[in-house]
Amino acid sequence: MPKKILITGATGLIGRNLCKSLIERKDALTIFTTNIEKAKKRIPGAKEYFEWNYYYPGDWGYLLNNKDAIIHLAGANLQAHRWNTVYKKTILESRELSTKNLINAIEKVPNKPKIFISSSAAGYYGDRDDEELYEDSMPGNDFLAEVCKKWESAAINAKSVGLRSVILRSGIVLSLDAEILKTMKRQFKYYAGGYIGSGNQWFPWVHINDVVKIYLKSLDDEKVYGIYNICAPDLVTMKQFVKTFGKIINRPSYFRVSKFILKIILGEMSESITASIKMNPKKLIDSGYKFKYEDLEDALKDLLI
Repeated sequence: MPKKILITGATGLIGRNLCKSLIERKDALTIFTTNIEKAKKRIPGAKEYFEWNYYYPGDWGYLLNNKDAIIHLAGANLQAHRWNTVYKKTILESRELSTKNLINAIEKVPNKPKIFISSSAAGYYGDRDDEELYEDSMPGNDFLAEVCKKWESAAINAKSVGLRSVILRSGIVLSLDAEILKTMKRQFKYYAGGYIGSGNQWFPWVHINDVVKIYLKSLDDEKVYGIYNICAPDLVTMKQFVKTFGKIINRPSYFRVSKFILKIILGEMSESITASIKMNPKKLIDSGYKFKYEDLEDALKDLLI
């Protein structure tokens, strides 16, 4: 039976692909967006588009009434600006405050949704070297880890208003539209491809098709609740990832960008790019999910060939 779903962050990488699948299966989507015209172009076929400001739930809270599910993907782009004090505040508030205000608004409507699905990120764990990381592992202590911790703490409160709450900690999403693949293709095209930092840091990746399927499973399977690591079971290092990428497009990987140089260029943001996160998706696999792209080479071949 089609579901009535409200979704934030719909114009982002995960949102665009997820909305396409939801519309194809005839679900009725309400899109919360900061730019309606942009949303209509990127996501044609939604039932309605509403320009929202997460600071003012009084303007949009009523739209949560009679929805079956809320999918919350909104968050300021981590790579859009250098991480100065002002932009760090935007990064945090766009995740923590937007989540709090959504859940506060849900509490006030008479016919509440049944499901609240929130995105999160592998950055929750911070830089952990070779430590195997599960959902109950302790968070890191850098800025992005603190953001994810507060973001998830807000999202988990959906349980207190009677919703099935799901939090998906995504690794690095591989898609033709993902900035990482676009950048790497440009670099390798001109024989300038290579790895960042030592190359020994763990690189938790996941194909966009699996990300969408996992969100759909979270939406439809009532047994899915709580926090899940979202990454392929084929754990690789940055060096292995780059080597496989070069092999598929028939280009060598000569170059290396040191952490020192990256820090000069990007500032604090560089810490998240060079972090080693050996994330394990065992809980997701135990839930019955079967990855379409378990192997990195298969995933990159699908995207690059």
